[in-house]
Amino acid sequence: MMNKPLKNERILPTKVLVHYLYKYMRKYLKDYALVILIMIFNVIADLSMPALIKLCLDELSFEVIEFKNIIIIGIVAIIALLVLCATQYIMTMILHHTSHKIIYKLREDVFAHIQELSHSQLNDIPVGTLVTRATSDVNVLFNMYTNVLVNILKNVVMIISVFVIMFVINSELTLILLCIVPVLGIFSYVFRKYLRSVHRSVRSDVASMNAFLSENISGMKVTQIFNQENKKFDEFVNNNKHLQKSLIKQVIVFGIFRPTIFVMYIASVAIVLWFGGKQAIESFGMVEPIMTFSILYQFYQYVSKFFNPIQTLADQFNELQSAFASAEKIFYILSIDPLIKDAEDAIDIEITGDIEFKDVWFSYIPNEWVLKGVSFHIHKDDTVAFVGTTGSGKTTILSLICRNYDIQKGQILIDGVDIKKIKLSSLRKQIAQMLQDVFLFSGNIISNIQLNDDSISKEDVIKASEYVNASKFIDKLPNGYEEEVRERGNNFSLGQRQLISFARTIAHKPNVLILDEATANIDTETESLIQDSLEKIMKNGTVIVVAHRLSTIQHADKIYVFNNGQIIEEGTHQELLKKQGRYYKLYLLQFADEK
Repeated sequence: MMNKPLKNERILPTKVLVHYLYKYMRKYLKDYALVILIMIFNVIADLSMPALIKLCLDELSFEVIEFKNIIIIGIVAIIALLVLCATQYIMTMILHHTSHKIIYKLREDVFAHIQELSHSQLNDIPVGTLVTRATSDVNVLFNMYTNVLVNILKNVVMIISVFVIMFVINSELTLILLCIVPVLGIFSYVFRKYLRSVHRSVRSDVASMNAFLSENISGMKVTQIFNQENKKFDEFVNNNKHLQKSLIKQVIVFGIFRPTIFVMYIASVAIVLWFGGKQAIESFGMVEPIMTFSILYQFYQYVSKFFNPIQTLADQFNELQSAFASAEKIFYILSIDPLIKDAEDAIDIEITGDIEFKDVWFSYIPNEWVLKGVSFHIHKDDTVAFVGTTGSGKTTILSLICRNYDIQKGQILIDGVDIKKIKLSSLRKQIAQMLQDVFLFSGNIISNIQLNDDSISKEDVIKASEYVNASKFIDKLPNGYEEEVRERGNNFSLGQRQLISFARTIAHKPNVLILDEATANIDTETESLIQDSLEKIMKNGTVIVVAHRLSTIQHADKIYVFNNGQIIEEGTHQELLKKQGRYYKLYLLQFADEK
């Protein structure tokens, strides 16, 4: 099944795209100015070649040939050729160096902006689409900054210069050729619309393919377990066909556009040879001929130099439309305003761990409330547990405390300050979450615990690992803390990944620790190691625990029982057992299962 275009993804006008693209090259205008200056010498050297050939032909037509003059013309031609090659090399080097810096900055901006998007926004955009925007689409723009822009300018200068030269040589023949230019302009304008549309479809289908591959390669184990390879392959074929059709359509449109330009060039050559040849024959034998065969050859050469840039412009026009299509996708991502961001008067605070929810209402989908008027108060250094059935709102509360989402009604206070008035960096730096679904990055154990935080030394990593009992298995590894971690940590067991995650949490020294099903789906031995660590941590700060295993939260200062987005019971373990309510029933069920 094909991935649909992003919701509200819009088509940007060319003028807007040019403005955005210019912003990134504005810093390097001096480099582009230097390239343009060098380009002028390149054009002069290129345009001098037909004139030199014409002079050589004139010398050879005389009864007495002056070989000295021919040698001088040859030397000048060699110099012009060397200038042509040297200027082309220098331009290429400057443009590549400059373009790499522009693309480096653009790719940085795309990734940085993706990091700023809220969880809900990231959930709406397939991972493969974001990868495409930061890689493939950005690479398309590299070619535009490197070759297309300057070469378009060069070709335009070449066309104008050649036209002026041809007009000076033979105005009548030049005006005849000029009749083709309006036809060429109208034809290019019409095809511009189709080319942009086709390139836009290609970029969308490439993103859809990448999104499909990213999702299905990650979930390949599930596909194999349920023997769904054939079905998934059929879905891949469907995606592949859509991409193939877009690419074929692109080839067809450009396949009509480019040859048509070539046909116009051949027609122009035929016109020059017909009318020019006729003038040369009529002028033969005159004292001051209107057209000689050397002038005709020179004019023919300039006609080639007039249409070669036009044909090159057709190719560059195609690349430019492709670049604009990619730019639309990139700048759409950059234009998405993060839903969760700092208020103008947001402040840094040192969190002590006092958290209060006041009549909080929250929904992921409008009017489908996940939390309904939830109120509670967690005091500094308390250990609080949330229990309840799946979907009752427990994990949502943890996300709200970290401000991964914003509430619709009510208020969340941390140390008496509204959470929306606290800077996100300050808030998240002091709150650590240990999730049930542990994510490890490619690298080694140290890098996964540090997360590239220079303030955490190797000694801190070792201390944190010893504190949570992760060192017991790390010390047995061949490379210890330098042991390689493969993608998603698939070379470690679930329990080992959980212990590494626990060490990561402790190493960052949070003021508030959140544990979301930290002991779920792990073996009894690992659970006992984590439980031992939990008992130590609970004495050193505010701890919030979501757990299905009630045995892990019996020592909590307060337990809140959730059902259908509301708190239905609260108290200590013993108090809740005495009430013989929902918590009591959950406890009896688990006790019976364990027996």
